[in-house]
Amino acid sequence: MWERLTRLLCVKSLVTLVMTFTFAVLALSGRVTEQQFMTVFTVVIAFYFGTQSQKSSGDS
Repeated sequence: MWERLTRLLCVKSLVTLVMTFTFAVLALSGRVTEQQFMTVFTVVIAFYFGTQSQKSSGDS
């Protein structure tokens, strides 16, 4: 449990969570279009999961 919390608080995870929250707020307030939101969200999530997948396959 402690290890999972430590991983959650790493810099990449915090950036991903902050970016997701920020763009969600901007999209809901109408400052960002759906297309802009989806583009940025997809890039951020793909980067996050890509690095996580690469990290776990490198641990084997």
